Amino acid sequence: MNLAAIAKPWVGALATYQPGKPIEEVARELGLGDPERIVKLASNENPLGPSPRALEAMRTAASRMHIYPDGDSYYLREALARRFGVSRDEVFLGHGSNEILALLGHVFLEPGVSAVMSEHAFVVYKLVTALYQGTIIETPARELGHDLDAMRAAIRPDTRVVFIANPNNPTGTMIPADALHRFIDALPEHVAAVLDEAYVELLPPRLQPDVLRYVRERRNVFVLRTFSKAHGLAGLRIGYAIAPPEGIALLNRVRQPFNVNAMAQAAALAALEDDAHIARTRALVEEGLDQVSQALAGMGIDYVPSSANFLLVKVGNGRGYFDALLRRGVIVRPVDGYGLPEYIRVSIGTRAENERFLDALALVREEWSSS
Repeated sequence: MNLAAIAKPWVGALATYQPGKPIEEVARELGLGDPERIVKLASNENPLGPSPRALEAMRTAASRMHIYPDGDSYYLREALARRFGVSRDEVFLGHGSNEILALLGHVFLEPGVSAVMSEHAFVVYKLVTALYQGTIIETPARELGHDLDAMRAAIRPDTRVVFIANPNNPTGTMIPADALHRFIDALPEHVAAVLDEAYVELLPPRLQPDVLRYVRERRNVFVLRTFSKAHGLAGLRIGYAIAPPEGIALLNRVRQPFNVNAMAQAAALAALEDDAHIARTRALVEEGLDQVSQALAGMGIDYVPSSANFLLVKVGNGRGYFDALLRRGVIVRPVDGYGLPEYIRVSIGTRAENERFLDALALVREEWSSS
């Protein structure tokens, strides 16, 4: 039997997302012994873990896992609506924000239409566009960030979606609020803007652009956020979109029933109320960025100043450094797949984890310079 022969011919040509390897697998493959000794700084996870309130909610919910979840995510949507000053019918829950990206492709993308995105932006935008056989229009980056003027100029009559990550992954760059506002004001009526704010809650509120105003103004905008980063619930896969009611209704038409599991809903609802945990997370990220940035500068290593919980570090041979650090029990992220072969991306961890990375980096650099 040749399943590929009977599959849709274009599916076999699709690229796949390459996640980082689990710590246990790295330990086994490289013979590094106890997985607890490995430092994973590859996936921009919250080193503090979930909110204690979320953990308690999960323990409570565990005994009810034989019951289907609330298919409408009523209470969590209600809580998000109250938090952000929108209506419940302007909130959509997804199995991570990645599912919402795929559903947006389901709604808007098909052969004969295009999507605009920036060079070095989150790779899933390309994957989703290719999945629905849309045309990918990738504009050159400006100083490793989004060039909104170039993106606006790239919009065609057949363009249906513009993807913007702010802050951007993997570069950590941030679009100023005034530039973003000008871009949205000039957006044609036949285009929907997807504003992916997976990392925005790691910033102090004063630095977070007010993009929800576009929802209240009924613009063609979908604001995407996640509980994976600031809230530390990456393992539960839960994200959300805020958009005008007609946009939310479209997403509901293409989602599967019970797409958000009951434990994720319970944990997210509890996490949403734990502002102290978010404050601790922001403080840890701020201190860690300062710690790692100062050390890199002291070593004469270039990096991109970041508005997220990671740094893009210019080491020369990104894949080589990734492998060398891996053998020393430090997992970072190579970003050659983003067109950045000279860089690695390192997540901010605890102070001790950051030190492990910096010590290993110094050793690798010394070995490579002397060889």
